Amino acid sequence: MVDAALLRSLAVDPSELAPAPPWTPRGSAGMQRLDGRHPCVRCGRPSTVAGVVETPEHGRRWVDRCVPCLVATTPRGRPQAPLTEPLAVLREAARTVGVALTTATDGV
Repeated sequence: MVDAALLRSLAVDPSELAPAPPWTPRGSAGMQRLDGRHPCVRCGRPSTVAGVVETPEHGRRWVDRCVPCLVATTPRGRPQAPLTEPLAVLREAARTVGVALTTATDGV
């Protein structure tokens, strides 16, 4: 399921998206939707991925995207642990081989 925050970031009004069925066996309705008639919500090219977003106001709605836009708009997780230890290992490895290392966390 697509996060409703994605629609806000793309400035997509859920009321403008086609209603999605309340429940479907995994993949079947999405596969049927990929018939080339639905434009990507981000760029307008033919969609190749069909997802669903659910909002309290509008219920379940189809979110159609092409693969490049899917990749560009898929949230990435952040590291759950502090980067202190992995950065220390990288710095030590760089020092050992004589390479200068600057990371974005060094405030550059």
